[in-house]
Amino acid sequence: MSDVQIGQKKPSRRIGGEPARVNLVARVGGDLRQAIASGSVAVGTKLPSEAALTEQYEVSRTVVREAVAALRADGLVEARQGSGVYVVAREPAGTQNFHTMDPTRISSVIEFLELRAAVEIEAAGLASQRRSPAQEEAVIEGCEEIERLMKAGAPTSDADFALHLTIADATNNMRFREFLEMIGPKLIPRRALQEGAREATPANYLEQIQTEHRTIADAISNRDEVAARDAMRHHLKGSQDRYRQMLRRPEPA
Repeated sequence: MSDVQIGQKKPSRRIGGEPARVNLVARVGGDLRQAIASGSVAVGTKLPSEAALTEQYEVSRTVVREAVAALRADGLVEARQGSGVYVVAREPAGTQNFHTMDPTRISSVIEFLELRAAVEIEAAGLASQRRSPAQEEAVIEGCEEIERLMKAGAPTSDADFALHLTIADATNNMRFREFLEMIGPKLIPRRALQEGAREATPANYLEQIQTEHRTIADAISNRDEVAARDAMRHHLKGSQDRYRQMLRRPEPA
């Protein structure tokens, strides 16, 4: 059995009353995709066995098989006879177009945020109308996790990405999650600044982003479709201005 542990929590506590098997497949597959895209499960690594994944996620073998089959179809993993399933790529073959995004170019980031707005404003509106109680809780907990990391002075990009995935899940349309996963963690532009030579993201910048996250979460919780769309629009449009300002700050001497 592989020693790799994927994900921090079993998705069963997030799914609540969602009965459709397709939601379980999407959730397990999404967790595996995120682990592969983030590099926490590296290329060349053997995935845990089918039995181990079934136990970890508390789902049927059929769900695990379908989730892994979707990863194979995207070219992320391959089965090796008598050995197991191995990660062979971090991103699906169809995502190469997104490789042209340059986070140091304002125009590139603006284009990317405009694309996100076209999808995520709709996702927020749908989530406000379709979310289950468990999904509402997941969105709220996503905000709380970001706040916990902020207080600890830890990076928040991964938790930010996870929150947007959780909102996508709350649409109960798996294509929203699939789209965000296709983009991958680069969905959060400030990640490039944290990994590059620039200074850490300013605290007031993170606080502003988190205030916007909370507004989105509250609107989804209140089933207010107009407010949810407006809050997501404000969040992504505001990101364009904030990112422009960050890139134009003079580099430290």
